[in-house]
Amino acid sequence: MLFGGRSEIGVATAERLAEGRTVVLAARRPDDLADETARLLAAGATEVHTVAFDADDTDGHPALIASLAQRFGPIGIAIVAFGILGNQERAENDVAHALQIAHTDYYAHVSVLIPLAKALREQGPGGQGSGTMIVFSSVAGIRVRRANYVYGSTKAGLDGFASGMADSLHGTGVRLLLVRPGFVIGSMTRELMESGVKPAPMSRTPEQVADAVARAYRKGRGEVWVPWMLRPVFFGMRLLPRAIWRRLPR
Repeated sequence: MLFGGRSEIGVATAERLAEGRTVVLAARRPDDLADETARLLAAGATEVHTVAFDADDTDGHPALIASLAQRFGPIGIAIVAFGILGNQERAENDVAHALQIAHTDYYAHVSVLIPLAKALREQGPGGQGSGTMIVFSSVAGIRVRRANYVYGSTKAGLDGFASGMADSLHGTGVRLLLVRPGFVIGSMTRELMESGVKPAPMSRTPEQVADAVARAYRKGRGEVWVPWMLRPVFFGMRLLPRAIWRRLPR
């Protein structure tokens, strides 16, 4: 089950885990997912279904998730991969835009993850719980930078929420895999690059991120940094004095 059925990283990840499975793509305009459906069928999915999902319609999330579990049965893997990058410069002056980023990238994730975790805890043999949630955080939330602090702050919140939820699920039969990618060269960052922003060091493509996520899933891991070298890099960055940190580029 992919929440964010057009997400480049989400679809690429689903592609690597689809073989022999029924896949559900949840997105706005579910009738416009022919390309994504074809990719997943080619990857070995037995069936692909599309359903309407509006990340910002938080009131509808609990009923939607309950209906999906009832319609399609136990959820083996739930990939939560929706979000927006937004425009930092605009967000600093337009409170509505800043709130939209916060709503989609943090508030709506909480709204999806709580009923999703409940559904997974209640499924499985004897109601013991089963399945895995894959949640996409970002290194942007590990130490928030001046250059993208609105987006980064939402990822900081999501990272903390997902980390705590993962701990709460320990022993329930449900696993949460938290993904912390660095700069991803794809549709979400295309506008930035067109404006002159160069990809950060150790940037990756959606396909490379998906490869790392699929490996981590199969190994039963609880978190993955993409690439792995970012983990020690950001450990060091946390120790930088603030006067230096605030002058760093994106």
